[in-house]
Amino acid sequence: MTATFPVMPAGTSSLTVETVTDALGFAALQQEWDRLLQSSDSDGLFLTWEWLYTWWKHLAGDRELSILTVRCEGELVALAPCALRLASLVRRRPLPMLEFLGAGLVGSDYLDLIVRRGREPEVRRALASHLVGKRLMLKWTQLKRSGCSAAGVAAALGENGWSVAEAATNTCPFIPLAGRSWDSYLATLGAEHRYNFHRKWKRLNRDYTVQFEQVRTPAQCREEIDLVISQHNLRWQDRGGSDAFHAPGLVAFHQEFSQVALDRGWLRLYVLRLDGKPAACLYGFLYHRTFYFYQSGFDAAYVKHSVGLVTMGLAIQSAIDEGAEEYDLLHGNEAYKSHWSCDSRELGRLEAYPPRVLGWISRSAVELERASRRFARRMLPRGGIS
Repeated sequence: MTATFPVMPAGTSSLTVETVTDALGFAALQQEWDRLLQSSDSDGLFLTWEWLYTWWKHLAGDRELSILTVRCEGELVALAPCALRLASLVRRRPLPMLEFLGAGLVGSDYLDLIVRRGREPEVRRALASHLVGKRLMLKWTQLKRSGCSAAGVAAALGENGWSVAEAATNTCPFIPLAGRSWDSYLATLGAEHRYNFHRKWKRLNRDYTVQFEQVRTPAQCREEIDLVISQHNLRWQDRGGSDAFHAPGLVAFHQEFSQVALDRGWLRLYVLRLDGKPAACLYGFLYHRTFYFYQSGFDAAYVKHSVGLVTMGLAIQSAIDEGAEEYDLLHGNEAYKSHWSCDSRELGRLEAYPPRVLGWISRSAVELERASRRFARRMLPRGGIS
């Protein structure tokens, strides 16, 4: 089902904004989506049709599909991959809220609009023109603050009386690898961390028969994704639990997407075995020369051997060997990430509220809810929710 809104930007051709609201329409976009993403500046794993369609199947919750497509004479030139949360006074949401697909606990970094290079100004005008009269608010999260197409649309709405709020929300450490060998990369690390890795690696090979395996088949994938999930959850069990794989929908998402990624050649799921037993695992993806480290786990019986540290190092080495130009550790300020990388980029959140009373009420409700959550976190006892 689609609703069509013709828009006339500066230039000779008209752009048409359509809203895709059902799964069949979403599925039908796959080939066009892939071509568009590759011709955009926002190309990344978490904006692929495969990631977001799988997310929609398992993690949509109470959202309604609302993908905005922008076409010029039938050609797809932009996508706003969004879903709509309906207004709810119980949830302190006076207006419907337009969010990106992939938002929430699954950890989709670098969400954004997908815009064909060279069409950014007219697409910005078209989307702003489409949204400006709507009775809804925008909440776009996990944006790359150093440059995203969504910021241009929000700014255009701001010029039309909308209230716009922007904030930094997280940090993504990453390792530039272009032109690096394993040895030259190791030379960039702190002497203590470099020595620790070498020492642990030598001891493992002295005390065990060591295998570092990459998942290659669908049967292996089914087995090892469950291993990642179980090892990760056991590791966090005594620390209040992790939100990575705690819900059935998240587990189902990763069980399906890992198979999709294997089929596409993106999956990098590694298992470190000691005397044939799985001691640690690492779950990531290699997409267009960027390695995305997603999650890891290890058997607590091998904790003194630092199998997690060794597995991370071996995964970075494998990424270098495959020609990766970046190893992205994704969002989170965990201390171990700083041992491997000195570079980082910021993620941010954009919110936009329509003018007049309803917009003011919506912004006040969001800010009150956010303040309440901050207060609740401060009041939690030490050792509470991690």
